[in-house]
Amino acid sequence: MNNPNQNLRRDLQGLAADLKWSAVELVRIAERLSQAGNYPDAQALHRMIAMFQREEGRLQSLVSDVAEGRIIQMGMVPN
Repeated sequence: MNNPNQNLRRDLQGLAADLKWSAVELVRIAERLSQAGNYPDAQALHRMIAMFQREEGRLQSLVSDVAEGRIIQMGMVPN
């Protein structure tokens, strides 16, 4: 794998890890909201958590596609 593809793979893995960590934190917040009786906000957070988990899975699929050469980075993208 060339360096731009390694960077792309690493960036996608980092984004997936950030989403996973965020979902874990939101679960804890949702639990506290439920314990406090704030069920509507807890349910809203659970919907966000589900979306984060789906998107994490999509990013992990992209990571696999980059690793297997189905996706390649054609040029450098400015930071």
